[in-house]
Amino acid sequence: MRTAYSVSTVRAAEQALMARLPEGALMQRAAAGLAAACTGLLRRSGRVYGSRVVLLVGTGDNGGDALYAGARLARRGAGVVAVRVVPGRAHEGGGAALRAAGGHLVDGEDSTVHEDWAGRIDLVVDAITGIGGRGGLRPGAAALVRRYTAHGAPVLAVDLPSGVEADTGEVTGDAVRADATVTFGAYKPALLVDPAAERAGALSLVDIGLGPELPEVPDLEALQYADLAALLPVPAAESDKYRRGVVGIAAGSARYPGAAVLAVSGALRGGAGAVRYAGPGADAVIARHPETLVHLGRPSEAGRVQAWVVGPGLGDGTEAVDAVSDVLATDVPVLVDADGLRLLDPAVVRGRTAPTVLTPHAGEAAALLGTAREEVEAGRLAAVRELAARFGATVLLKGSTTLIASAAPHTPVRVNPTGTPWLATAGSGDVLSGLAGSLLAAGLAPLDAASAAAHLHGLAARRAADGSPVAALDVADAIPAAWRDVLA
Repeated sequence: MRTAYSVSTVRAAEQALMARLPEGALMQRAAAGLAAACTGLLRRSGRVYGSRVVLLVGTGDNGGDALYAGARLARRGAGVVAVRVVPGRAHEGGGAALRAAGGHLVDGEDSTVHEDWAGRIDLVVDAITGIGGRGGLRPGAAALVRRYTAHGAPVLAVDLPSGVEADTGEVTGDAVRADATVTFGAYKPALLVDPAAERAGALSLVDIGLGPELPEVPDLEALQYADLAALLPVPAAESDKYRRGVVGIAAGSARYPGAAVLAVSGALRGGAGAVRYAGPGADAVIARHPETLVHLGRPSEAGRVQAWVVGPGLGDGTEAVDAVSDVLATDVPVLVDADGLRLLDPAVVRGRTAPTVLTPHAGEAAALLGTAREEVEAGRLAAVRELAARFGATVLLKGSTTLIASAAPHTPVRVNPTGTPWLATAGSGDVLSGLAGSLLAAGLAPLDAASAAAHLHGLAARRAADGSPVAALDVADAIPAAWRDVLA
């Protein structure tokens, strides 16, 4: 499991560790890891000896890490210049070390370095603000970033791109866009959550010995292959289709029969033993998936299920309202998606004794919260947490980084790392809802079912797309191969 911790938690862990180490030892560990990352990037594009490296340094420890790392590079023959964002101010010890190694310190107002090295900078290291920064970059710092990155030199951020909000992933002003980020001790939320995460580039974590000082429960976590493999249901020798779980799908309408087909397509590949369909899209479903158990009446009369999925393609007529109410009145886990989110009664959701999973995209989340879509997209972490708390449900917020939050206290938010922009296509969310509902019926807890489905859905989309446009049914068809990859 990849984990992330808040700034306050990381700082407390650092203080505890520094109390047991010689003065400056922690910064030297960070500098060594940063220098190694710089060396790796320089070697990819040419060499270390004779390369030209510009450090953009602020006044804090983040700048100190970069200055000590720059001294290591200078001793290996790199030309290193540290540009002070605040004139005359930088980490004193780090600055002295850089000068002693043959590097140089200049103020941002000095354009000599830029003029002498224009177009020939091999690496820019962003060490302006670190995890303590708030708000976007100040105008002077933003101008320096633009000046030294104008010719396309790769940018390596120290701990996280300057200008992003470390705890939330928000970007409220100018911020660095890095090709790679080296972070120390633990991942920070901004490195996993958009819009900040997409500015971080390739991530690498430097172990500085912080692990024993961090709490057992992180703020965020992301499933890795091994975690997903442990969650996916595997039938036992005595299993039959009913023991494996039956998922009910209440989706589709005369206008949108395809939504029913797509939700069933995802459900059939999610580990449950059988899929029951209740709704007006029965003919379309049977034509595509004859193994589906169809029912033309109310969902609650379709037969026994272990979980329901309701909402995709229902529309907003009387039948749709009745279907949502009927499903939410059952005593099994329910996943509500798409049109179902517009038709649900929040009080009913909060009052349910069985688990509920809500799967909105940003626009639907904004409607549920009574806010603007832009606010949800800018503050995805806050939005998913607020939705989970407000509805007493597990919430899967779809988007460039899908987030899954539980209403249970002291539970980390899950971040899905497998999405692809090709998933922004009609019907892909219907496949996801069916897949997650099937995992619920197979016995997974709501948080596990939602996060496993998102992870597998993303893997399937990557397989199906392979760099080209993909349709929702292509994603559904690729789920078995993605499942096999995980269990291989």
